[in-house]
Amino acid sequence: MSKTRSSRVRAGVLMTSLVASALLSLHPLPAAALERADLAFVNGGTDRLKERLIEGSLLLAADRDDVTDPQDILAAAQADYRRMVDLLYASGYYSGVVNIRIDGREAAEIPPLDPPSSISVAEIRIDPGPRFTFGLAEIGPLAPGRRAPDTFQPGAVARATAVTNAASEAVNNWRSAGHAKAEVAQQLVTAIHPEARLDAQIGLAPGPAVTFGTLTVAEGSAVRPTVIRRIAGLPEGARYDPDIVAKAAQRLRRTGAFRSVALTEAELLGPGDTLDIGVAVVDERPRRYGFGAEIATDTGLGFNGFWMHRNVSGRADRVRVEGSVEGIESSTGGLDYSLSARYDRPAVYGPDTGFFGIIGIERLDEEFFLTERAYIGLGVTRTFSDTLQGELGLTLEQARVTSRFLPRIVGATFPVREYTLVSLPGSLTWDRRDDILNPTTGFYLKAEAMPFIDTEGEDSGGRLRFDARAYRAFGQDDGIVLAGRAQLGALLGPDVVDTPPDFLFYSGGGGTVRGQPYQSLFVDLGGGGGIGGRSFVGVSGEVRAKVTETISLVGFADAGYIGEESVYDGTGEWHSGAGIGLRYDTTVGPLRLDIAGPLGGDTGDGVQIYIGIGQAF
Repeated sequence: MSKTRSSRVRAGVLMTSLVASALLSLHPLPAAALERADLAFVNGGTDRLKERLIEGSLLLAADRDDVTDPQDILAAAQADYRRMVDLLYASGYYSGVVNIRIDGREAAEIPPLDPPSSISVAEIRIDPGPRFTFGLAEIGPLAPGRRAPDTFQPGAVARATAVTNAASEAVNNWRSAGHAKAEVAQQLVTAIHPEARLDAQIGLAPGPAVTFGTLTVAEGSAVRPTVIRRIAGLPEGARYDPDIVAKAAQRLRRTGAFRSVALTEAELLGPGDTLDIGVAVVDERPRRYGFGAEIATDTGLGFNGFWMHRNVSGRADRVRVEGSVEGIESSTGGLDYSLSARYDRPAVYGPDTGFFGIIGIERLDEEFFLTERAYIGLGVTRTFSDTLQGELGLTLEQARVTSRFLPRIVGATFPVREYTLVSLPGSLTWDRRDDILNPTTGFYLKAEAMPFIDTEGEDSGGRLRFDARAYRAFGQDDGIVLAGRAQLGALLGPDVVDTPPDFLFYSGGGGTVRGQPYQSLFVDLGGGGGIGGRSFVGVSGEVRAKVTETISLVGFADAGYIGEESVYDGTGEWHSGAGIGLRYDTTVGPLRLDIAGPLGGDTGDGVQIYIGIGQAF
C-alpha cells in the first residue's frame, strides 16, 4: 500500500471515529452501576469491626444508592482511605493496611480528573493488624474529685476516641469547676508497633478560676438590650459555670422572639479574672398566624385560628388572639364560638418567671345547657426546667347559663341563671415527649387545680384535672408506636344541680371516647333529663404502625366513666368505643382520620367519623 493510500485510510478511520464520538456525545449511553462492591479482611478482624467499616464506607454507600457516575465512584473510593484508617484507629488498630481497587487498579493511583469511563468492580481489602492496648495512659492535672475515665487506663483497648474523649472530659470538668480557659497544653501519643502498645500522655492547663463579667449584647435586635440581659439572667460576679451559659441561651430561645441565639465567651479575661459573655440574636418575624379544622359525625364541622404578634413593646412580649367556631351542622347542640386574647411577657419576676393577662368571651350551645360567658384574668408562669413548667392565675368570670333539662327536674321557676365567679387556676406540666406534634417516645403529665368562689351564692368549690400520656416505639426503624392515655377529673364542693354546667364532666366524642356520641355519658336525673358528672375517668390506647414514610395505620380503644360523686367510687357508669384510623404525616402534624363504633355501654350505636390535624393525643 502506498504512503498516500495509507494516509487516506487512517484519515478515514479518524473521521469515522470523530463522527461516532460526536453521535455518542449527542446520545450518551447510560452508565452502568457497579456489578460488585465489597469489603473483606486479609487477616484477622472481627465481625463488629467489619460492620463499622462497612457502615462508614462512602464507596459501599454509593453502591447501595446505585451511583453510576465513574467520577463519583472514584471520589468515594479515594475518600475511603482516610475514613477506613480513622475507623481503624477509633477501634484500636494502628498497624492497618488499606487497599482499595477499582477494576484491579489501586484507587489512589488513578488521577481524579481522568477517571475510567466505566467501573464494574470495587474492592476494599484491609489487614487490620493487631489491636493495641494502652501502656501509659496519663492525663493531668485533673479537676478536684475527678479521675480519668475507665476507657483511658493502662491495659484498656487503645481506641483513638478514648484519648480524645478523656482530654475533652478533663477540660470540661475544669470548666465546670469555674476554670473557663482550661485547655490541653501538650499531648504525646506514641504507637509501639512490635508490642501493639499505645502510650498517651496529656498535659492540661486549667488556668485561673473566673467569674462572670458583663453580658454584651450585639446590635441588630428590636428587643431592648436591657431586656435581653434580664431574660438571660447571667449572674454577673458569680463563679463561671458553662451550664449557666447554656441555660441563659435557652431562656432567650424559649421566649419565641428570636430565630437564633448565640452566646460566645470573650477570648481574654478581664480585670480580676472576669469573663465577659457576648450574645447575638436574630429576631423572629414579628407576626404569625395559623388555622385548623376538624369534623366529626356528631359534633359537625369546626374551625379555629390564631394571630400572634411578637415583641409588641420591645420587651420580647407577645399577644396571641385565638378564635374558633364549632358545632356547624352538629347533631348534639348548636353553634359554639370563642374569642380570646392573651398577653405574655417573660422575665418579669426574675429570669424564669413571667407575667400573663387574658381576656375572652365564649358561647357553648350544648345538648343540656347554653352558656354565655366573659372572663378576664392575670397570672404568672414559672419555668423550672426545659421540661417542667407551672402557671398560676386569678380570673374573674361573668356567665349566664340556660339549662334545658334541669328546671323541670328540680322544679326551678326560671331556667336561666347568672353567676359571677372568682377562680384561682393553676397547672403544672411535665413534658418529656420527643415531638409535640407526633410523639413516639417519652411522656406528658399535666395536673390542674382550680378553686372557685361564687360571689353571689354559696356554690364555691374546686375542680381538679389530671392528664397522663406515654409513648413507646419499637420494631424495625421504630415503626410501631404504642400510645396510652389516662384522664381523671373531680369536682369538689357543690352538688351537680348547683354547679356551673361547663364545670361538670361528660364523656363521649373525639376528646374522650371515640365511637360514642359526643357527651353521651352523663348523670341521669330521670324524667328524660340529665347533667354532667362530678367525677370522670378516661383511658385510651393506640397502636400506630407505619406503612410508608408518611402513612400510618392506627388501631385504638377508649373508655370513659362519669359519676355523680366527687371522686371515683364505682357507682357511676362506663362506656367504651374502638376503631381504626389513618394518619398522613405533614409538616404541621399528621392528618387524622378515625372511624369508630361503640364497644360497651348503652349510650350510642352506629359509626362515628373524626377528621382533624394532629394525633388524637
